[in-house]
Amino acid sequence: MGIPVLIIGKSGSGKSTSLRNFSADELGVISVVKKPLPFKNSFKVLYSDDYTKIKQVLLQTKVSTIIIDDASYLLVNQFMRGHSNVAKGSSIFDLYNSIGDKFWDLIFFISNGLPDNKVVYIVMHEDKNDYGDVKPKTVGKMLDEKVCVEGLFTIVLRAMFEDKKYVFKTHTDGFDVTKTPIDMFDTDLIENDLKMVDDVIRKFYNLKKDSEPEGQEEKK
Repeated sequence: MGIPVLIIGKSGSGKSTSLRNFSADELGVISVVKKPLPFKNSFKVLYSDDYTKIKQVLLQTKVSTIIIDDASYLLVNQFMRGHSNVAKGSSIFDLYNSIGDKFWDLIFFISNGLPDNKVVYIVMHEDKNDYGDVKPKTVGKMLDEKVCVEGLFTIVLRAMFEDKKYVFKTHTDGFDVTKTPIDMFDTDLIENDLKMVDDVIRKFYNLKKDSEPEGQEEKK
């Protein structure tokens, strides 16, 4: 079973920058939005919002750490492409159901269809619900009310800018969905270094790390 890890945060909160300490042969990068990373790097990046292609890469790549950056746009892109069909007779509920089904299936695939040593980081924007709780930003109510996205993850980190520093929050204060296993992290705030986080997760779960170089650059 693979391990999905959710990272949420506002735009500019350091989510993508947290990749900076990985070497190119340690990390597989899938970017849903075609934009450059905010630091110099030599990563080979797959640019795609195609669920089938993303699953193929997750399964076939030999690196054991993979990130799906800007994953919120998997939902947004499908909505923007499909909502105009509603005026032609299609149901908006069918569209929302499809959006929820495909995203849920991706997380299920990571948890049940990947080798045990693979850790996949899902990076999403954050949003506040009607109760003031900070949660991953989704489209429609299907994923929030029927699925509860954060419930599919054991580890949810929140990227933040605190005291002039970029950090990851590891434990909730009761107003967000941040969570990590007991004793995985001793402090509520840690440096936003995803390589360090990956090392901690692998040590905690006793996961090996396959650093064999792998990557490809594709367009949508």
